[in-house]
Amino acid sequence: MDSEQDSSKKSKRIGIRDVAQIAGVAPMTVSRTLSFPHLVSPETREKVAAAVRATGYIPNRLASSLASNQTRTIGAIIPTLRNSIAASFTDGLRDTLRRNGYHVLLGNSEFEPEDEEALVTEFLSRRVDGIYLTGSTHTERTRQMLRENGVPTVEIASLPQDPVDMAVGFSNYDAAYAVTRMFAKQGYAKVALFTTFTKNNERQQERQKGYWAAVEEFGLDSDPRLVSEVAMDLKAAAQNLIALLERRPDVEALFCTGDFIAAGALLEAQRRGIRVPEDLAIAGFDGLEIADNLNPSLTTVQIPRHEIGVLAGQMLLDRINGLPVGGRVVDLGFEIICRESTAKNLPRELTFTSLQTEVHE
Repeated sequence: MDSEQDSSKKSKRIGIRDVAQIAGVAPMTVSRTLSFPHLVSPETREKVAAAVRATGYIPNRLASSLASNQTRTIGAIIPTLRNSIAASFTDGLRDTLRRNGYHVLLGNSEFEPEDEEALVTEFLSRRVDGIYLTGSTHTERTRQMLRENGVPTVEIASLPQDPVDMAVGFSNYDAAYAVTRMFAKQGYAKVALFTTFTKNNERQQERQKGYWAAVEEFGLDSDPRLVSEVAMDLKAAAQNLIALLERRPDVEALFCTGDFIAAGALLEAQRRGIRVPEDLAIAGFDGLEIADNLNPSLTTVQIPRHEIGVLAGQMLLDRINGLPVGGRVVDLGFEIICRESTAKNLPRELTFTSLQTEVHE
């Protein structure tokens, strides 16, 4: 009998009244403190916090969401967990939301629109207050669900002409065009391109388009053998550089739409006694820390990843709170950081390319 009583006590769910009794306040005060801590005094916050720690109380978010019609959660879907680039976007999102009492539920689509659709369905079933999507490649059902449910949604890293709701990013087309133009202005005629995989990835598709536009405009070598799709890792980049040199040993410059790819190509070039930039100029994309720490240091496209995440979070919060949003599509631009891996005879006006922030209704 005693063991049954002990088991009953252990299984008893701690409630808000238990916390209130230990803290010496009313249950309503506990609820207010947990949901809106800025509305109560520091002394009350500390009493409630101590009681929560003592009891191990976990708030019933489902009950509170039914009462307030908010769960204070945002569903975020990123394409992969295998590199840090997506994480740097979501760090800004998380920082903004956390300061405002919101939490992020993270999902990984692996660049599969159907997997993204399943995650959106799951997030909507959990009554999230907003949705954060990477890029603008989605199934039609995903778009339909988001629009019919009216949940605030922000797409990042692209500038879609027809966003689901809101978008913040930069022009992948313009960035790739600008790097290829830079190579042309430096006197290179045979410029190769390594992108990551373009399937279900409009960001990489746009970078290829920007490259080809500059190739045509500046009369560069248009041999399709200069272009490859490469996995985002050092080994794959090295292998693809070897293959490129076998196809086109006369290649003069290489633009990689990822700094990890560029780093792998640069290290393989050095292993083969190819001087960078004297024999082969190399530029990357993303502005990662590794770019500045290679020898020679890597020219790269700096994109405002953290700032995009911060603004995405703020746009969601504004929409949730019924506040006006500055524009449906916000362009935060990019910057070319020229370093030692490309030619030094860069015209002064091309030292960097920076787009002003643009807002589109």
